Amino acid sequence: MSSETAARTSVSTHILDTSVGRPAEGVALTLSVRSGSDGAWAAHGASTTDADGRCKDLPALPEGTTHVRLDFAVEEYFVSHQHRADHKATQQAEEQQDAPRVRDSGVFFPEVAITFAVMPGEHYHVPLLLNPFGYSVYRGS
Repeated sequence: MSSETAARTSVSTHILDTSVGRPAEGVALTLSVRSGSDGAWAAHGASTTDADGRCKDLPALPEGTTHVRLDFAVEEYFVSHQHRADHKATQQAEEQQDAPRVRDSGVFFPEVAITFAVMPGEHYHVPLLLNPFGYSVYRGS
């Protein structure tokens, strides 16, 4: 594989906070890579989501990368989110549902780690749909 092909292997991501239906701004994440399923992980980049919940500055993957891990530090986002003005709207919506009343036991998922396999020369867009008590990911386009 040529380094020209490897330079085109890339990753992007964005986060949607499904509890409020808005992008999750200010979430720190790290990008790690490895070669082979038993290779050691190496930190390769870091970023923070912008106002649109996107990270547009993740570096291209090094030649020989077979696996990628995105580690999202969501605890700080949820802690700071609880103090925003739109938290009141979320609280009102929860009160109208048959949801458990005890929800202030801290952040349930302090971090989210997503590991996936990659092939040379492809782009991988991996969105994270996030809420305080669950998350979902998929390969986007």
